[in-house]
Amino acid sequence: MTPPSATDPRGLRTRARLRETLLTACEDQPLEQVSVSEVVRRAGVGRATFYLHYEDLHALAVDACATLVRDAIEALHAWKTLPGPDHPPAELTSLFASVRKRAGIYRSLLRPGGGGPLGELLHTELMERSLHERRTRLPGGTADEAIACAVAGAFTGVLAAWVHGQVPGEPPQLAAQTWRLLVSLHAAG
Repeated sequence: MTPPSATDPRGLRTRARLRETLLTACEDQPLEQVSVSEVVRRAGVGRATFYLHYEDLHALAVDACATLVRDAIEALHAWKTLPGPDHPPAELTSLFASVRKRAGIYRSLLRPGGGGPLGELLHTELMERSLHERRTRLPGGTADEAIACAVAGAFTGVLAAWVHGQVPGEPPQLAAQTWRLLVSLHAAG
């Protein structure tokens, strides 16, 4: 049996249903307690269908987190001219507000310290985007992998600590603190 193509409407609907089912299941329990059996039962699909689309539950979790990762990347890079440290993009505050609404889910997928399927994906994607931004949008246009890694790690770590209750703050204050931190890291290079 050949896997469904990325543009097949039935496959797209099935993957969307599986992603939403996993996120809903993680509202009630940590990811570690969710099983493939539970996801396929709740989604109303067969186990073979699940494995046609995903290698395992971890792969589904990473796919389910992709929207948050895209939103985070866009929020951190939503500027036309280099803003100062005291003016975070409004999208960053909105991102923290949206994460707060599903903090229970993200606690299951983003471990303290920034690990877990969401943390790994977020760090990788943010580092790549940070390198791209440093090359193309910052004065001097240099790539610095250490700084890009620090930016990705700092954001992922702050987000993880916040959803786990280790860092206090409302979305506007957290966005401002995080933005100052990230701008100072970029300035270090």
